[in-house]
Amino acid sequence: MAAATPSPTPPGSLKRIVAASLIGTTIEWYDFFLYGSAAALVFNKLFFPESDPLVGTLLSFLTYAVGFAARPLGALVFGHYGDRLGRKKLLVLSLLLMGGATFAIGLLPTHATVGSAAPVLLTVLRLVQGFALGGEWGGAVLLVSEHGDAKRRGFWASWPQTGAPAGQLLATGVLSALTALLSDAAFTSWGWRVPFLLSGVLVIVGLWIRLSVDESPVFKAALAAAEERKATAGQVEKMPLVAVLKHHWRDVLIAMGARMAENISYYVITAFILVYATTEVGLTKQTALNAVLVASAVHFAVIPAWGALSDRIGRRPVYLIGAVGVGAWMFPFFALIDRGGFGSLLLAVTVGLVLHGAMYAPQAAFFSEMFATRMRYSGASIGAQFSSVAAGAPAPLIATALLADYGGSTPIALYVIAAALLTVVSVACARETRDRDLGEIAEDAVPHSRVRADA
Repeated sequence: MAAATPSPTPPGSLKRIVAASLIGTTIEWYDFFLYGSAAALVFNKLFFPESDPLVGTLLSFLTYAVGFAARPLGALVFGHYGDRLGRKKLLVLSLLLMGGATFAIGLLPTHATVGSAAPVLLTVLRLVQGFALGGEWGGAVLLVSEHGDAKRRGFWASWPQTGAPAGQLLATGVLSALTALLSDAAFTSWGWRVPFLLSGVLVIVGLWIRLSVDESPVFKAALAAAEERKATAGQVEKMPLVAVLKHHWRDVLIAMGARMAENISYYVITAFILVYATTEVGLTKQTALNAVLVASAVHFAVIPAWGALSDRIGRRPVYLIGAVGVGAWMFPFFALIDRGGFGSLLLAVTVGLVLHGAMYAPQAAFFSEMFATRMRYSGASIGAQFSSVAAGAPAPLIATALLADYGGSTPIALYVIAAALLTVVSVACARETRDRDLGEIAEDAVPHSRVRADA
């Protein structure tokens, strides 16, 4: 017997849910991207000073990649408890973990003070960041997806996705302001700490807003149905992870493949480009940061538009536009940057992020619609975060290594194009999901086991 489908959330309440998810994801991504920008600009000098500049950058990006390695663990833990206990509780915990780790980075002693202990401490805090972010994304997009209705789910669910460019905008904006106001010596000495310490203030604001929203009505209905089955028929649900891998393994693989081009292209365009533009092309840090800053604002604006388009023509067509577009743009992207001017750099990054948005915007609704309610947090999180280990984690590292080995951008462009091809194949194999009712609880989609009579 299926539970009754919950009524759609009233528009006013839905906007409050969207705001809570957006502010939370903005803060989480601010913390995560702040580390990436600092890794490209100062961490190589402060935590790995005994290496030559390019090797120091590689080591700095290696600690950056460590954060991605912890994201699958976060996806497993948060996904399990998010499917058992609810979305809201886990979102509050993820925000506390991420904000606390980021604030602590701002207090870290450098290599000059404590020697090799400095990069070790930095790596530990980066692991905490990755663990928290691994659980944040799934809960934030599900809270919005499960409150809305199918007709505009792509649009509303895309708003938490704007937390990525908003966080990038905030992190890059703060760093850009500091590099403009401070001398290189002052920024390297103490100025880099300010953005990390600001995270403490942002977390307080985020917690206040997140604690004010309600749990997903779809989840509450599914939980009530599960408790009723247990009471009347002795049926107990299997662990969400087991259920996902048994019944949704194909969807998990599709989600992982769909993330490859989206994840790799984003970190090449926003993180690695700070290294390429400053060391290879000779632009200043300020110029590179300003280009990413303006492009991130455009990225923020186009994501809801792409999400709305996915409600009209489907998730798959919009996603494919982004994957094909990013692959086709890579050679013009580097050609424009190599020209050396701010305008060319800005155009390259902006077009790249607009095309990236076509993948990122429908992703929240697309992944949410693949899985049944009581395993949705686990399924969406596993599909999204396990791929990040092979995609976003090594992307700046691989790009920097290719630049060091070949001295040019062609191998880097081919690397992104290969990822785009993989994403095109994965999305082409997926089913269109835009008309699915997330309130439907299909018995055959959620496996159960019977409780023994004497249990």
